[in-house]
Amino acid sequence: MKKLLSGNEAVARGAFEAGVKLAAAYPGTPSTEILENVAKHFPSIYCEWSPNEKVAFEVGIGGSLGGGRSLVTMKHVGVNVAADPLMTFSYTGVNGGFVFISADDPEMHSSQNEQDNRYFAKFAQIPFLEPSDSQESKDMVLLAFEISEQFDTPVMLRMTTRISHSKGLVETSDPIELGEQNLFDRDVKKYVMVPGHARARHKHILDRTAKLAEYVENSPLNKVESYGTKLGIISGGISYQYAKDIMPETDILKIGIGYPLPNKMIKEFVDAHERVIIVEELEPYYEEAIRIAGIHKIEGKKYFSREGELSPYRVAKGLQKAGVVETVAEPGYDPTQLFPRPPVLCVGCPHRGFFAVLKKLKLTVTGDIGCYTLGTLQPLGALHSCICMGASIGNAIGMEKVNGSKEDIVAVLGDSTFLHSGITGVLDAVYNQSDITIIIADNRITAMTGGQQHPATGYTLMGKKTKSVDIAELCKALGVESVRTVDPLDYDETMTAVKEEIKRPGPSVIITNRPCVLMPKPVYDTPYEVILDECNGCSACFRIGCPAILPSKEMTKKNRPKAEIDPVLCNGCSLCAQVCKPEAIVLTKQPEAVK
Repeated sequence: MKKLLSGNEAVARGAFEAGVKLAAAYPGTPSTEILENVAKHFPSIYCEWSPNEKVAFEVGIGGSLGGGRSLVTMKHVGVNVAADPLMTFSYTGVNGGFVFISADDPEMHSSQNEQDNRYFAKFAQIPFLEPSDSQESKDMVLLAFEISEQFDTPVMLRMTTRISHSKGLVETSDPIELGEQNLFDRDVKKYVMVPGHARARHKHILDRTAKLAEYVENSPLNKVESYGTKLGIISGGISYQYAKDIMPETDILKIGIGYPLPNKMIKEFVDAHERVIIVEELEPYYEEAIRIAGIHKIEGKKYFSREGELSPYRVAKGLQKAGVVETVAEPGYDPTQLFPRPPVLCVGCPHRGFFAVLKKLKLTVTGDIGCYTLGTLQPLGALHSCICMGASIGNAIGMEKVNGSKEDIVAVLGDSTFLHSGITGVLDAVYNQSDITIIIADNRITAMTGGQQHPATGYTLMGKKTKSVDIAELCKALGVESVRTVDPLDYDETMTAVKEEIKRPGPSVIITNRPCVLMPKPVYDTPYEVILDECNGCSACFRIGCPAILPSKEMTKKNRPKAEIDPVLCNGCSLCAQVCKPEAIVLTKQPEAVK
């Protein structure tokens, strides 16, 4: 049976067909939908949102050691968090098959960097597979589990944004029949990585890589498509699709397993052609590895950028630069003429209130990854650093230690981010007596990736009611003496709290308590309106950055635009009315019939 599936949906289907017993993840675009689809469609698989990627990886390892096939998913930067268990699990090997997804994000559509995680597989000395469409995304999950168990290794499936989110027809099948599950074998020399055992397991990795090198030479995932041309192309993943689209009848070596590479096959391909061009996205991973193998008659990155994702147009321009494509049709639009639409906090977002306060107080704000990162954009402009999950607290501590002033520094992070990697930062602030104020923007959900549960929401990924972490009590247990909760849409209350806490000695925590305006359902309330006769054009309401507030056509005597509010967008959060000194913003009077 064929179904139209995205790459992420196809991976979820592949997990089901492969007989996966356990799936774990921390949500992160572009990988999030994999676990959501597992939970929605395949209840036979135990699945969970873990507090962070390291824990998810370790849960997956436990599932594998227990004998069940285990899948762990994350975005590319999540592999950084999970790198510690990954590197050692490469040594121990598996019991049940273990596959993890690295969903890379070329062009940084929703990420703080665009690292190329093909290098992570080489670093850990584990095989990685790279699908080029939805069908391969499903099929490679099954093959990855076979390779994992055959060669006693974790396996990485490298997705990218375009593969994760593009849809294609997928031929589905029934789950495969697995043999009796191997229970955990208490083989301490294999699974307990003290130095004496690890030295022997390092030799196992080298032997395993040699066997994999033989395997990949005959794997159907690495294949030559021959048309008898003098030019040859080497490519893989989404880049293969683009190259195939531009030069459909050119000899191409498609790479499906990228580590270790099939060097014998590559050498034969290169020797059989007068010229070989490598088309790959981001880093020159293939190109470098092939040159290291002693194969030098290749070209690649001098025609293609190491920045951003490829596209059919960019591949065509690169091949034109190489002199193998004569003309390239220009896009049917001029990108410079498109109306820019930067991301923005939603109408009624509770984060807007405390950012308005932080801007008013001119504080230095260290930030983090989440919706609240958008507080850095104008007109708010109230967040000044963003490195990684949980870094806001550590950054604030370091800044305070070298500058010695608490009254200038505030760290901001969300509830899910706090539970992901902010707890240890709070512990550091208490232990090392740092004079910083921490704002935990608790909107009761993992909002940035679409509204996933976490340990403080009270529900699991599988929809079961569970114990909810009390963030305030947790902070107190860590030793924070001043922990207070505020309504971020109460401007005066938030202003008072921040002013008091930045003067308080030692670390302090402010928790905002408004849920995400979109979760679990949109908030529809009485909108506000501007009484134009009362508006003096001071622009205070413009400075909170609400998309519902627009310049009116009516001007003041000083030729400044008055404000107006779009009643369709406004959901009555009231923040604009609170900052309006002339009190020109009031609740809309509803007709009696509507009331």
